[in-house]
Amino acid sequence: MERVKAIERGNAAAAAEPYRPELLADEEPRYLRRQKPLEIRRKKFGGRSWAFYRRVLVWTVAGATGMTCAIVAGRFLLYSPQVLLLKSDQIDLAGNHIVSREAVLQPFARDRNRSVLRIPLDTRRAQLEELPWVESASVQRILPNRIRVELTERTPIAFLRNGSELALIDAHGVILGRPEGEDLHFPIVAGLPESMPREEREKRLQTYQEFLRDADLVRAESSDRVSEVDLSNAKDLRVVMTGLASATDAQAVTIHFGASDFTGKYRMLVENFAQWQANAGHVQSIDLQYSRQVVVNADNTASAARLRN
Repeated sequence: MERVKAIERGNAAAAAEPYRPELLADEEPRYLRRQKPLEIRRKKFGGRSWAFYRRVLVWTVAGATGMTCAIVAGRFLLYSPQVLLLKSDQIDLAGNHIVSREAVLQPFARDRNRSVLRIPLDTRRAQLEELPWVESASVQRILPNRIRVELTERTPIAFLRNGSELALIDAHGVILGRPEGEDLHFPIVAGLPESMPREEREKRLQTYQEFLRDADLVRAESSDRVSEVDLSNAKDLRVVMTGLASATDAQAVTIHFGASDFTGKYRMLVENFAQWQANAGHVQSIDLQYSRQVVVNADNTASAARLRN
């Protein structure tokens, strides 16, 4: 009983003690104190400004407009009647002399009613260069609906003895047919059959052209006196010439020039032919292949004929 009374007295003393608020303040946990609320700013449209979306809209509209224009222009250029190749006179041709216009137009026959932009220019150029007389070709588009073709024809440099017939041949060894109605004057070359590779024919024709140039350097217009050249032996250029004694001399003489030093050998021929002819009576052939030796062969047939007369 006394213990209960002691507790009651203690409670009464505690109630009588004055209130000290600072003690409660010190004991209050810090994490329970009320903090000042933070202001949260919400950004609209994911953080992008109106100017950004305006630019996106402008570029989108511009791109769609450009694509639409490209589609319309493409359809116009590919299918509009204003760009179609409808007639042969829409093809302009230049540079042809031997090659006929019909031969040039033939590869373009499949392009009729087709847009000029769809014509395969490289393919048509290659087809034109397959024509015998065409050395090179250029094919261009001229908008809206024309094609321009420019040809470079081959230039023959000699007649080619092909069996019993004469063809033409250019500096690259390409054998050409003889065109009708053309008055051509060239020496005749032999020893270049069609079975020989074209590169080899071209190489031997370079020797032929070198001789003609060197002969003209020694005496002007000497190449006009060359009637035939035998190129069958790559180491011996054999030339049949006239007019060695004089411009009016029709005597044909075969000269072996070898494969080099045509200038020196031809100068020797020009300076000494009159003396050789005087000694031999009538010269049939002259061998100049060797630098320190000249072999002059007389025409015994002509001598015998003179003796009979």
